Amino acid sequence: MLALLLLCSTAFTGLAVTADTSESVSQTGETYPGATLISVQDYEYDGRLIEVTQNGTVNWEFDPPNSRVFDAEYLDNGNVLVAVATREDPQNCPPEHLAQREEECVHNRVLELDGDALQHNETQIVWRYTWYDEFVQHHEVHDVDRLDSGETAIIDMGNNRAFTVAQNGSITWNWNGTKRLGEGSEFDQQYGSPERQGPESDWTHMNDIDQLPNGNFQLSIRNFDVIVEVNPETNRIVDVIGQPGNHSFLYEQHNPHRLTEWGTVLVADSENDRVVEYDLESGTAVWTYGGDDILQWPRDADRLPNGNTLIADSLHNRVIEVNTAGEIVWEYSGVQLPYAVDRKGVPEERGETVPGWQLEGRTENANAAVGFVRQVEGWASYVFPVWMKLPELLSLVGIGVTTVALVVDFTWPLVSRRLQSDED
Repeated sequence: MLALLLLCSTAFTGLAVTADTSESVSQTGETYPGATLISVQDYEYDGRLIEVTQNGTVNWEFDPPNSRVFDAEYLDNGNVLVAVATREDPQNCPPEHLAQREEECVHNRVLELDGDALQHNETQIVWRYTWYDEFVQHHEVHDVDRLDSGETAIIDMGNNRAFTVAQNGSITWNWNGTKRLGEGSEFDQQYGSPERQGPESDWTHMNDIDQLPNGNFQLSIRNFDVIVEVNPETNRIVDVIGQPGNHSFLYEQHNPHRLTEWGTVLVADSENDRVVEYDLESGTAVWTYGGDDILQWPRDADRLPNGNTLIADSLHNRVIEVNTAGEIVWEYSGVQLPYAVDRKGVPEERGETVPGWQLEGRTENANAAVGFVRQVEGWASYVFPVWMKLPELLSLVGIGVTTVALVVDFTWPLVSRRLQSDED
């Protein structure tokens, strides 16, 4: 057992020393030009926002302390809008947000960063909207969107609401998800909805908001497996894409994007390890890319003007650009849990696009054993360093098992003699 412990320890040390933790880029085909904006959630609270060139150079970095960074977008004025969730020590938390957990709270911040300052790696906040919440996990602000009116649309996951604020910080519209999705609502009566476990539960996990050309808002309700369209004048849900529990259609999706001119919606279908584009009228998939042998928990996908698709492949810790033939032509790897991606110069919505039926899809699934191993590796990253894959995890398990066995082996004779003495 001592020899086995030494062997496992040596193997783990060697793997740790030689592990590659750097960020790198590779390009194997024609890409759409421009820098890429990547928001990095991170497995702990070391998130950041970076702008990366085609050759992998980081133009600038916004690195807020003790935070996770979610959606970000370029604004027409050259600034950058970003959603930041900061874990605060209790002395910085309002008392009402320490009622159930005394050790911390989350400070949700919507920030507009000066673009010129960012080019000099400086942070200058020109506008902000913030609030506190009780729980750090699943109560972070995930999506923000600057509207043509100058207002800012925000998703408040912790309070199951979507709202807009004016530049002076006043709330100009508010949508109550508890009222519109919960028990007794029109939605619940027609589609059914997951049971709510309590006021602080991760019930809806609303994670995206976009304003459509008709003025309505498109909301992604992740835990319901649906995308809804809401009329802000009446607050009624006027259209639903997907159905709660129908995981073959959508399964805990992120960041749906309407390709308005084609009548489709492009979705990061996260738990199905794919990106899928649906025709809104027929509900049929016109393009699919992924499978667990290609993607692992993707959470953003943007169709570029040349037909390429930019994807945040979250649990593979990379951002990829896929061409019209379904081939990876650009990859930026080593980013810890990327959340959202945007190509500079490409509008967030209503830009020039290519429909999925003009593209080649690709779906590849690993066998059950390989798929399970990859899933374990992916979720283990929340506990262990991201470079720890199956060999490192097995070495660590070996260290743990042999250590426990040795402790038992050395202590059991003492315990046995003590028990025998007590019996005598």
